[in-house]
Amino acid sequence: MNSEKLSEQIGYTFQNPELLRNALTHSSYTNEKGHSGFKDNERLEFLGDAVFDAVISEYLYEKLEDVEEGKLTKLRALIVCERSLADRAERFRIGDYLYLGKGEEHTGGRKRVSIIADATEALIGAVFLDGGWDSAKDMVLRNFMPVIEDALAGKLSRDYKTELQEMYQQRGSMEIRYATVREEGPDHCKIFTIGLWMNGEKVSEGSGRTKKEAEQNAAKAALKRE
Repeated sequence: MNSEKLSEQIGYTFQNPELLRNALTHSSYTNEKGHSGFKDNERLEFLGDAVFDAVISEYLYEKLEDVEEGKLTKLRALIVCERSLADRAERFRIGDYLYLGKGEEHTGGRKRVSIIADATEALIGAVFLDGGWDSAKDMVLRNFMPVIEDALAGKLSRDYKTELQEMYQQRGSMEIRYATVREEGPDHCKIFTIGLWMNGEKVSEGSGRTKKEAEQNAAKAALKRE
């Protein structure tokens, strides 16, 4: 792995290269290798998620002095989401550097949105552990500023799934599940319909040309019921 090239991409040089390797190690790799000294990146992902959220929250709080809490929360949700993480991951070409198990490798894991987004969060967590808050803040703001600016300019669409989840988390425990109801049309022009269940009860449906779009529309429909 050419760690110098990745460090150049993100604008940070690690004092402890093991943290970088840890951030790029998927659980499929450690599961195959067993006790090889490699740790997967799930704990760093947990940490990076919190750091990412805190950096963006502080930035919005300081920049938007007269904006109320609800608006700040919605803006943060547009920025701190899988989509923006995956977008930055693609720009870093982070998939090229991942340690993956053979099975995950053969099924396209290097380009899978969830994997590269999680690795980006783990990378943020690794920078935080290696260089502290200021280094993590600098790395996040430098790399995510285009996303932040688009959110502030109203150029990003709302993340209805995140809004819905955050709303119900405030109310207490709620199991939210999305599942495909039907697929229609030829492969090159397929329409997906996704159902949304809450605590086992179906509450809405949404359709779209991709499953992600359909899930967003199902969450949007659920929010309109509130």
